[in-house]
Amino acid sequence: MTETPACVICRRTLWDDELDRYTCRICTSRIDRDLAAIAGTDGLYAQLDDVLASGSGNGGLAVSGSRTAPLPLRLDILNAMTEAGPILAPLETWVRDWESYGHADLCEAGTLQKRADHAVGTLRFNLEWAVRQHAAIDEFAREISHIVRTCRAQIGGEKGPRRIPVTCACGSVILTTIDTRGETCPGCSAQYGHTEALSLPLAERRIAA
Repeated sequence: MTETPACVICRRTLWDDELDRYTCRICTSRIDRDLAAIAGTDGLYAQLDDVLASGSGNGGLAVSGSRTAPLPLRLDILNAMTEAGPILAPLETWVRDWESYGHADLCEAGTLQKRADHAVGTLRFNLEWAVRQHAAIDEFAREISHIVRTCRAQIGGEKGPRRIPVTCACGSVILTTIDTRGETCPGCSAQYGHTEALSLPLAERRIAA
């Protein structure tokens, strides 16, 4: 029996005019919106600078008159904004990957904000190619969604994704999340990808003595 083609992200059956794509148009639009939300002077990456001072974005006093935040700084946000942080680094990693196929353009010149804007711009420009040709587009979509949630959590002081306890084949408990990129068992060091980690059985709750 031939399997019905489905979107690799939401698993919805693809329409006849979507059969040349890995993702449905709804998920493609969601990826594009997530990318667009990151870049620009009013984007999520730029907004991190506005809450860099301790307390900003969490009910504290906003910094006014200057974009240079006074000490003490929120080190979690400062780390998130670095070249090797969880925002710019994965964006440019995907740009390098797509560039190897001839469908992106890496630029490491200028400020970190300009680099983030460029990375987002070239990824958006080549998104239609990726949803048709790149077999890891589902992983890309998860990473971009994770970046957006990370930024919004830092800016708004929101809680991170709920940790889900699952059981490894060795019996050890692994704490994973719905947007995990993969997990390593703390007991036997077995490695699980996104799908495999979320397919593990839930860990039984232990009743306190």
